[in-house]
Amino acid sequence: MFRLIENTWDAVSYLGTLPFVDEIYGLGVCQGSAIIASAAVTDHRIKKIAMVSGMMAANAFQWTDREAAHQQIAAANAAKQKMHETGEPIYVAPFGLNDEMPREEFIAAAAYPEMAGESYDYYGRDGVKGPKAVPSFTNMHIADQGMQSMYSLSEHYADKIVQPALVIYSATAFTAICSTAFVDKLTNEHEVLAFDEFSHVDFYYKPEAVKAPTDAVAAFFDK
Repeated sequence: MFRLIENTWDAVSYLGTLPFVDEIYGLGVCQGSAIIASAAVTDHRIKKIAMVSGMMAANAFQWTDREAAHQQIAAANAAKQKMHETGEPIYVAPFGLNDEMPREEFIAAAAYPEMAGESYDYYGRDGVKGPKAVPSFTNMHIADQGMQSMYSLSEHYADKIVQPALVIYSATAFTAICSTAFVDKLTNEHEVLAFDEFSHVDFYYKPEAVKAPTDAVAAFFDK
């Protein structure tokens, strides 16, 4: 999270050196939405931001079961310490989805089968962007990932964001609260566009679910 926010600031600095760049806008999808929203809090060189299927608010999504959250943190802490001491990476499947798991097995083990199904169809072994389709892709993460993903700076600094913002999300998705709870805390000029017909993952790759927010973001940035 912190590296990606800093990388965003660096990208803005580079864009600012280009003579043909007049204004810089930021667009994030899923976790990228949390990154761009967090970066924009203190980088006013970014003049507008848009978030699609975003994960800006983590409290209700990740911390409702505090015991489970602390189990994830404990595992990440232990892994980070061991990696520091040994110099060797440790990999985990943070959502229970590894690169070999068949669809039926993943859904059967998931707490939310519908979301698991759509996630597998994109990330899973046989998914459209999974390890078979993209040989360089893996679902395995460095094991201290939980120490980063449990943060959501943009949620807690939402009222500090001054740039105009557009939030687009699926009203029927399990992740909808990650957008709605964020919107509730905004004090800036902002617009919200909710779709009932698309899922969280649909926005990643399905043509009609990509076109709808793309058109809306383009119109927003052109204002």
